[in-house]
Amino acid sequence: MKYFKHYFEQISILRYTFKWIVYTLPLSIIVGSMVALFLYLLDLATHIRWQFPWLLFLLPIIGIGIMWLYKFKGKNAEAGNNLIMDEIHKPGGGIPFRMAPFILITTVITHLFGGSAGREGTAVQIGGSIAHFIAKKLRISKDDARILLMAGIAAGFGAVFGTPVAGTIFALEVLAIGRIKYDALLPCFIAAILSDMVCAAYGIKHTIYTILFHENAHSLFPYVAYSLPLLLKVIGAAIAFGLVGYLFSELSHTIKYISNKYIPYKFLIPFIGGVIIIILTYIVGTTDYLGLGVYTQDGTGTSIVNAFTSKDINHWGWLLKLLFTAITLSMGFKGGEVTPLFFIGATLGNSLAILMGAPIDLMAALGFIAVFAGATNTPLACTIMGVELFGGTHILYYAVACFIAYYFSGHSGIYSSQKISVSKANLNTPTDESNSLKTIRDKKISELWKKK
Repeated sequence: MKYFKHYFEQISILRYTFKWIVYTLPLSIIVGSMVALFLYLLDLATHIRWQFPWLLFLLPIIGIGIMWLYKFKGKNAEAGNNLIMDEIHKPGGGIPFRMAPFILITTVITHLFGGSAGREGTAVQIGGSIAHFIAKKLRISKDDARILLMAGIAAGFGAVFGTPVAGTIFALEVLAIGRIKYDALLPCFIAAILSDMVCAAYGIKHTIYTILFHENAHSLFPYVAYSLPLLLKVIGAAIAFGLVGYLFSELSHTIKYISNKYIPYKFLIPFIGGVIIIILTYIVGTTDYLGLGVYTQDGTGTSIVNAFTSKDINHWGWLLKLLFTAITLSMGFKGGEVTPLFFIGATLGNSLAILMGAPIDLMAALGFIAVFAGATNTPLACTIMGVELFGGTHILYYAVACFIAYYFSGHSGIYSSQKISVSKANLNTPTDESNSLKTIRDKKISELWKKK
């Protein structure tokens, strides 16, 4: 028997696969169901806010309530996505089960009252907390618990965007810059596929984006199948996408740092943040930058969908959405960063397309995935997301945009617990895995304030 197992390792692989189907099946059913509920409530909250715009004036009070909930009832759930990543890197801290209902409820409330936030962070936290709960109940090993947590990330991400393959790669890629370990590949893939199926079974529909541009390449070189002028424009835009991803990450962390340093009463932080959002909304004269930003109430104005088709959106809308979101999420409100990053990238791509004379829908799509790639340091996942969302025809441009944006975002990102395994472009950045983006950022901030 031992001889047979030694020479036919596929038997062990089959057992391994069956084990992870058993582990991920309940995870996927629960996460897919909770994400479906979350997306339904999010859509409902958006329509209620459109119907009753005065709800925005309650945002500062709601912010205090959210902070109170997490401070006195949330345990360590306040750390959010970073808590899940820390638990994967170094098990032992624990993830409270209450993270899932808390983040679901507070994200919906943030959207209902006008905060600018997304949904990815919520889905990932739902997946992570459910995975940790199942791991405890099954009393599995630390290595299996770590893999199940990664599968939870994949399940949440795959279900909330309808992109299970991108969700799989995201769960593997997001933990450390420059390194992917494939020990969790199959469990993550199974969880992402099943969770997406469960979410879809509830009748949840994801937004469909279409690129109508079809390339007719006329090159000086017959063996080049792509338009070189367009490729150069994509490269230039990709640099801008990376820089904007860097700007979003750094501004978010800076606002959070300054708020905690200079506002002595912590419950005032979300109150002040809510007041700032109200003031900014009246200064810009539109509610386009509140909530998710996928659609607007009347279908006109600045939104993700309109960025693919319209030349009439606000060409500085990407900067305004960046500001609204950084204030919302850095001053105590809850939600994800990714859908606002889609908005920022798509509207920036639209503006650059008009400036460069490039196809609007293609550049909006590239900005959509590339700013996300730069801000999260996940270029492979975002390239695959482009294929799942927009089709594979323009995959070369997806890859160019995401890879270049990844490099030009520098050693920065929205996830402070992300480790640096391989330095970008051989920069003098420590690559000891004890170094996270938070460690490097804290050093930079302390040095900056010492000089001042």
